[in-house]
Parts: sequence; C-alpha cells; structure tokens
Amino acid sequence: MAARRRPRVDASRVQRRAPDLVAYWDHEGLVLRNYRAGSPVGATPFIVDVLGRLGEWTDDAALAAAFPEHPRDALLDLIEALAAAGLVERRAAPAADEPRTDGWDAWSPAAAFFHFSTRNVPFAPGRVTSPLLRAKAADDPPPPAIKPPGRAVAIALPAARRRGSLARVLTARRTWRRFGAGAVSLADVATLLGLTWGVEHWVEIPPFGRMALKSAPSGGARHSIEVYLLARRVEGLGAGIYHYDPDAHALRRVKRGLSAGALERYLPHQAFYRDSAACFVMTAVFARVQWRYPFSRAYRTVLAEAGHHCQTLLLLATDLGLAPFCTMALADSAIERDLGVDGRREAVMYVAGVGQRPPGETWAPRPAGEKSPRLVPPAWAQAVPRARKPARRPTRRS
Repeated sequence: MAARRRPRVDASRVQRRAPDLVAYWDHEGLVLRNYRAGSPVGATPFIVDVLGRLGEWTDDAALAAAFPEHPRDALLDLIEALAAAGLVERRAAPAADEPRTDGWDAWSPAAAFFHFSTRNVPFAPGRVTSPLLRAKAADDPPPPAIKPPGRAVAIALPAARRRGSLARVLTARRTWRRFGAGAVSLADVATLLGLTWGVEHWVEIPPFGRMALKSAPSGGARHSIEVYLLARRVEGLGAGIYHYDPDAHALRRVKRGLSAGALERYLPHQAFYRDSAACFVMTAVFARVQWRYPFSRAYRTVLAEAGHHCQTLLLLATDLGLAPFCTMALADSAIERDLGVDGRREAVMYVAGVGQRPPGETWAPRPAGEKSPRLVPPAWAQAVPRARKPARRPTRRS
C-alpha cells in the first residue's frame, strides 16, 4: 500500500481558530471544545500555541513560517485534524466573512456553551440506566428530597386551604405514562392552546412597540416561546404537525401525518408516550430576548418561561380530566427538522402532551408492567392533632 501523500503548502488555503471555542480542565488535563459543533478534545501546549496564532485567517505559508522548528507536513496534518474536530475553520481561499446574525455572540460563551453543548445528547433506555442507578444508590445514596431541619424552633402553620377548584387541580396534577385509546376533542386542544399560549391582550409600550400579555409571565414581556401541536388523535383534525398562531387563535399545518414511530424518535426511550393523543412542542425564538437583554443571564428567562407555560398546560389538562405529561428528554434536531426550524434562531426547549385517561384509572398509573409505589403522607398530614375532651363543669351540691 502506498504511503499517504503529505499535504503541500498552499498559499491560497487559509485557516483560523473556530470562534465558538471553550477551554476547561478535567481530571486528565486541558480540554478544548467547539460548543456549536464537535466533541471535547484533549489539548497539548503546542495545540494551544497553534490555535493562539490563528485568531485571523492565516494561509499555509504564513502558518508554516510561524513554526519553523516543526516540519510543514506534520503541522498541516495537525491543522487537518483540528479542523475535523471543529477547532479550526478552513477555506480554499480568502473570503470576506459574513456577519453572524443569530444573536448568540451576545450570549457567548456562558449561555451559548450551555445551550449548544446540551443539544442532541445520547439517551439510554431504562433497562440500562435502572440497574446502574440501583447500584449507585447502594454505594452512594441520593441526597435528601428536602433540606434537613435546623436547630431553630419550628413554627407550626395553619393548614393550607384546600377548598376550591384550583386547590383540587393542583393536588391532582400528576405525570401520566399510560393513556386510553380514545381521541381528545378539538375543543379541549383549543382550550389548552388558547389559555396557555394565546394572546389575552396587546399593549403598546414605547420603545418596545406592541407587546403581548398572556396567562404566563415572561421576562420583559418578550414571550420567546412558540408552540407546535403534534396531533395524532384529535377529533376533527388530521394527524400532523401544526403551528399555533396565538393572536388569531388558529392552527396552520406544517406537515401532514404523524406516526407513533415519529413520537418515539422525538422522545427517545420513552415508548409509553407513543400512545398519547397530542403533544405540544415549545420552541424559543431567542432574538426576542437577545434584543432587550444582550447578556448570558437572560437565557434563564427563556427556560423559566417554558416552565411557566408547561405548568399551565398540565393544570388545564388535569382540570379537563385528561392525562398530561411533560419531558425534556428530546431528540432536538429530529424534532426541529420536522418543524422547519434551524436550532439556532429558534430551537426546541420542552415537550408536553395529553391523552385520554385509561378506563378505570383516576390517578396516574405507572407504565404497563411496572409496580406502583406506596404513597406515604407528609409529616403535616401525619401530625393530626388530638381532639380535646371538654372540661367538666363542677356540679353544685344542694
């Protein structure tokens, strides 16, 4: 077999350090990563030196001249390897850079690193993770579910008022993983969409222009969240993917058809959700928040907003007698591809869904084949005060 031919120095070829790099230490040493594309790469001092020289577009000849003590072919082989790892960008010839317009520069590196590096992560099925978690719990028990009481004296509170429909719905809300075979009504879906994401009012506030008021709070009223309906069994609505228009309170079809297999691809290793009737995919349009808040902390408001909407949906679905669920174990790019969004300017954040309750079930049963856990009341419910006996009045003797 002939030896691979070494690359020749080419003055027309240029390279530079990728703009989205982070460096951190782990137990094995320094790690470099392009958080938009690529996997973590172990770094050596020489690699750091090379990347440090590539802040601007640099041709092969200039790069070789910067490291005269290293063989040119070996140096260019290293550049090819760094390019394959996403640490270096290469071009056949110099060209003017097009400015990036997706807004993430203002949120880099902190929010951008978190957002992009947590996309499209691999998920393992329960048959793999459950034994590992049981073994871990045996050696290293999980932390307490609540903060242990301190030395301060506890001040007993009056019992929470549990009268009224809101208290009933709050205490009835559970995540369902089994569903009945029936369809959900279009009226119920419309209620879920309208009261969760629909615009209640518009308000004109200079210099921001027209701003929406919805049932859920949003940092600066930016309302970054959009929602897409994944309809499988909705009465009067064909199976498919729809975008919800929160102003017109209307659906616009994005894609025809939606199989149970598609739901399994979207929600990896969560086969129990394939029998749900409708899912609601929340995406975020980041520019709405980035425009007003050009700093990384604002990414928190996007996450909080998705959580606000999700809880509203779950409570509404519970009140309607449906079986709701929510999950963040998502196949990001697979969902975004079918929604028609790019994952940068608009990206999937959260998924919730509903189905009919299985016949005879009223309180979130476990998936088929799993044993339901024993329910134990909290301390406040166990501390039932004893009824006092009325004091006896002394009798008057005659």
